[in-house]
Amino acid sequence: MTALLRTALAVLTAALVGIVAPAPASAAETASLACTTNPATPKRQLRAMWISSVANIDWPSRTGLSVSAQQAEFRAWLDLAVAKRMNAVIVQVRPTADAFWPSPYEPWSQWLTGTQGGNPGYDPLAFMVSEAHARNLEFHAWFNPYRIANHDDPSKLVSTHPARKNPDWRFAYGGKLYYNPGIPEVRAFIEDAIMDAVSRYDVDGVHLDDYFYPYPVSGQSIPDSAAYAKYGGSFGNVADWRRENVNLLVRELDQRIHAAKPHVSFGISPFGIWRNSGTDPLGSRTSGLQSYDAIYADSRKWVKQGWVDYLAPQIYWHIGFSTAAYEVLTAWWSDAVSGTDVQLVVGQAAYRAGASGQEAAWQDPAELSDHLTDNRKHPEVVGDVFFSAKDVKADRIGAMTRLVNTHYTKPALLPARGSASAPAAPAITSATKGANGVQLAWTGSATSYAVYRVDGTPQAADPCFFADARNLVKTTTQKTFTDTTATGSAYTYYVSALNRTHQESAPSAGKAVGSGGGGPFSVVVDNAEAGFTAGSAWGTSTYSTQLHGTDYRFADPVAASDPAWYRAAIPSAGDYRVEVWYPANAGYNSATPYIVAASGGNQTVAVDQRTGGGQWRVLGTYTLAAGTYNVVGVSRWTSATGYVIADAVRITKI
Repeated sequence: MTALLRTALAVLTAALVGIVAPAPASAAETASLACTTNPATPKRQLRAMWISSVANIDWPSRTGLSVSAQQAEFRAWLDLAVAKRMNAVIVQVRPTADAFWPSPYEPWSQWLTGTQGGNPGYDPLAFMVSEAHARNLEFHAWFNPYRIANHDDPSKLVSTHPARKNPDWRFAYGGKLYYNPGIPEVRAFIEDAIMDAVSRYDVDGVHLDDYFYPYPVSGQSIPDSAAYAKYGGSFGNVADWRRENVNLLVRELDQRIHAAKPHVSFGISPFGIWRNSGTDPLGSRTSGLQSYDAIYADSRKWVKQGWVDYLAPQIYWHIGFSTAAYEVLTAWWSDAVSGTDVQLVVGQAAYRAGASGQEAAWQDPAELSDHLTDNRKHPEVVGDVFFSAKDVKADRIGAMTRLVNTHYTKPALLPARGSASAPAAPAITSATKGANGVQLAWTGSATSYAVYRVDGTPQAADPCFFADARNLVKTTTQKTFTDTTATGSAYTYYVSALNRTHQESAPSAGKAVGSGGGGPFSVVVDNAEAGFTAGSAWGTSTYSTQLHGTDYRFADPVAASDPAWYRAAIPSAGDYRVEVWYPANAGYNSATPYIVAASGGNQTVAVDQRTGGGQWRVLGTYTLAAGTYNVVGVSRWTSATGYVIADAVRITKI
């Protein structure tokens, strides 16, 4: 066939194909196809770090800390994640067949108090999940399935430990104790222990690490011949039986987790090499330890069977490493997940960057950052997890700073999971310039929200505004946000809503803010700002999700005024609409007195704070004098019972 004829046929085929109506595309798909996106600001990307508890690697930093010290340390780790623009943490809650929650199956972890079975005085898992969610970080609970202890002396275990009460469940190997994966009762017990945490706590993910059967120790054999003789009759060799034991745990956990809570993600962080191509033509062009053969982890099968939602292989080697090159393995794992519903996240060796004794490549501040640049070649890679938190914090040779400045300049939405419907679009109710920046508020019903800011005042939303993260300024679980980075003359804001599995709504209608505030004078004063004052009797709370900003104030009613005041600069005398925001609760006060310092004298309005919370509520229109003074107060003087609440006020000239 001549080149001319081939060209003519190609043109004709294209024309005929064009007659067929294409399947409808979502708005997001249309935007991504039609818009030029920046690979440096991806819209969706999992960004996480591992927080290790075993041997007090990361948290707690040592045993025996007070409750307040433990909690302060953990909050600091979460604040570090937020500062690095991460959106998830993976926290080790079952490091050595023990628990960081009051488990009916296993003892309290020794890494909390120094004594296995010692009650730490609070529920760490409940605390950690709450604190992570308050910062809009996903919390993935990390479990080590089989490891019992980093020693091989059963007498050192607490007397009630299941591994002491069931000695046939365990074996010693390489100086450590392990549960025997080949015993069905052991597998059921491990699953039950994990599912206790899943069912009782609001975790976003279940995460297993790379420890399945123990890593090989020279000169030692795994002592499981009796279990193989009892349970492995249908297998031709012990290796296939061991792999099936691990497969059963993975498959059954996947089924049980999603039966209990479909929104919870199940992920595993396997060793970086499945098999080498010299052993198996399906393997990677590497020559290192093969997890399929050494620890009986058939991670490729878990992907092909869809038994996991994501894999985070530990690709802990540098680019160009002869035994196992980073770029070779990212390409191999990308190919492995291609065409499946399994997401690929890369485990990154932050602990190697700049550390003494590491290869020359790891002394280059660009090595880690270059890994994420390599990831851009593979659309299957949807994020990274860094080991571990203390190395992220250490930032040796500036490697993490360089990575963040190159790849994490904007926030990112988490990759969507499953096929749930997106929530309805929210509606921005106000966007006003205040002393601290542009203050936004909106209404909606969703798990979290994404705030976008576009320069200028466009008339309609362009889908390309939202195709990547270049205009994304914040993700939050709240319905208010103060944009302290808004220093330009005019912007338009949009807000979208996200559900628990991160499907995103269409954007709200845009709300313009010009150099003069985008319209008549309007100011919002939040209880956390300098314009708010209150006496020592007023406490601070974050209990309600209906709060404005980061917290709100509360106080008991008394037969005295003791008002909390909101101070504002009123530009000119005239009529102003005064609105208040408070979280509502059935136990709050039914007649909270709000005081407005009107020019004709103070006006008092009683508000029932049991209802109508989480939105702006109009007190009325008042004539105000010009000047800077206490404009609105919340008094404690009421005969009704229940806390009086002071959160935020909005004053708008009409």
